[in-house]
Amino acid sequence: MKIVGGMYLVYLGVSTLWQSRTRRRAVVDAEPAPVPSPGSSWRAGFLTNLLNPKIAVFYTGLLPQLVPPGWPTAPTLALLVLVHGLLGIVWLGGYSILLTRARATLEKPSVRRVLDRITGTVLLGFGAAVVAEAR
Repeated sequence: MKIVGGMYLVYLGVSTLWQSRTRRRAVVDAEPAPVPSPGSSWRAGFLTNLLNPKIAVFYTGLLPQLVPPGWPTAPTLALLVLVHGLLGIVWLGGYSILLTRARATLEKPSVRRVLDRITGTVLLGFGAAVVAEAR
């Protein structure tokens, strides 16, 4: 299974590198994608986190270990979940603001090509490392 996964990463890397070479150089005027409403974005994020098994493992496996001895368990866990949620909102909100401001730069064909080539190289390297480790 590791070899198949590694080969898939190699495939993704090669195809990304190939597409970065063959992508048209001219900027094509396209209709911008519709902006989702804040409510629909919030619902999608909430459902994604709710259905994500990693979050359940995090909350049930790690957070109980962080409750200091002698502290009430339920309120302390609720506080930790609240802090985790607030940190996520601040982090992702800042990330969103940063990417919104950088959008014009990131959409330039030359920048896009460089980012695609970096991504393709990283995927190719990860795939090769996984295949080499699996042998």
